[in-house]
Amino acid sequence: MKISVIGGGGVRAMFLAKSLAQSSEELKFDEIVFMDNNEKKLNIYGRMAARLVKELRPELNFRLTTDPVEAVRDADYIITTIRVGEDDMRIRDERIALNLGLLGQETTGAAGFSFAMRSVPALARYCELAKKYASKDVKIFNFTNPAGVVSQTLRDMGYDFTFGICDCPSSLLHSFAKLYGVPQDSVTGECYGLNHLSFFESVKLDGREIMPELLADPRLYTETDMRFFGKDLVDHMGCILNEYLYYYYYREEAVRNILEAGITRGEVIRDVNLHMTEALSHMDIGKDFEGCLKVFDLWYGKREDAYMSNETGVKRVKTPYHFDIYEKDAGGYAGVALKYIRARNTPGISQMILCVPNQGAIPGLLDSDVVEITCSLENGVYTPHKIHNPGELQMELIRSVKLYERLASKALRTKSISTAIDCLMVHPLVNSYSLAKELVNAYLESNKEYTEEWN
Repeated sequence: MKISVIGGGGVRAMFLAKSLAQSSEELKFDEIVFMDNNEKKLNIYGRMAARLVKELRPELNFRLTTDPVEAVRDADYIITTIRVGEDDMRIRDERIALNLGLLGQETTGAAGFSFAMRSVPALARYCELAKKYASKDVKIFNFTNPAGVVSQTLRDMGYDFTFGICDCPSSLLHSFAKLYGVPQDSVTGECYGLNHLSFFESVKLDGREIMPELLADPRLYTETDMRFFGKDLVDHMGCILNEYLYYYYYREEAVRNILEAGITRGEVIRDVNLHMTEALSHMDIGKDFEGCLKVFDLWYGKREDAYMSNETGVKRVKTPYHFDIYEKDAGGYAGVALKYIRARNTPGISQMILCVPNQGAIPGLLDSDVVEITCSLENGVYTPHKIHNPGELQMELIRSVKLYERLASKALRTKSISTAIDCLMVHPLVNSYSLAKELVNAYLESNKEYTEEWN
């Protein structure tokens, strides 16, 4: 079986490689290909991934390539994690919004639409290549942001073999398991909403409901990413919140904190990536892999320590970062994709969180609306769990952002300027016709070398 990663020269390449290598025997992967059109990064992070795979599973056929056809040819599964325009375009996206007093965060904020203007055409080309060259039953797992808009648009374009995946909900459940000192699979949850905008209406430990005691546990607000919320808000909502909901419920604080910090998340990432890439470019990965890992630990640790800290004013508990290639994979970045593959190839019913069409699961949304929801999987067929009593406040936000995503999908598919203005006008973090119009004009100008002409 062959699995390919489009964007295999990214700084997270080793995480993907570790997950795939450690699961390869169980899932019967015998061929893994990492592809990237940035040859410099592929020769650094891709080669580090290759070195890691050689340590863990030397028998695997692991290859690097800049040729997308070679990557997708006969692939059974494809993971896409691309950044068209790289870090500099992310910064430009965020700054355009921030200069108008708006949150520019690249998935929940206005900058997400600009990112989608570049991401969707590129991903559509890979989907077309997959239709032509990959296995006839290929499945594509998309990590590329903004995952909500991207997943909706790809499905609307007819690419029903694509799945949006995000590790935020599963990572939150894993952090709860850590609080209780139990294996990760012991904690399950009923999640509903949209990508980066989801809620848990239930969390269970070995089948026992623990939501009330979790919400009352002070460790929840210090040792998990629920630390970004005040307990008063959590008590008011009465449920577990995806950390990205911070940007909706504290939007003025987020903008103020970023302005006071003087640096956006995109600028933090760019600086870390530049320093790490520069240092690694002068090292011999084959002869000094341990030294390369130490450089990676240093700079990736800085990236992790800074996660949402400028935006929230709250820092994660700082511990020395260490990427252990031999430690059992915790099911992080590639874990969601691997869980689907495992469920598809294992008898019985399993449960996981995916971004898939609603199919009547969340009341008040269209069947075709892509939602982030807990699903049951059996023989590769997913069934979203029905949500019978979603919260009124939760649904008001879900409906508003889903309308934005529907309109964003239409705008991206038709290249319609007026629909693009509509989508940002209804976005709750913009909520203004005049600002939406200014944003669209700015993003069209900014993206002109990446996109076709809009009308």
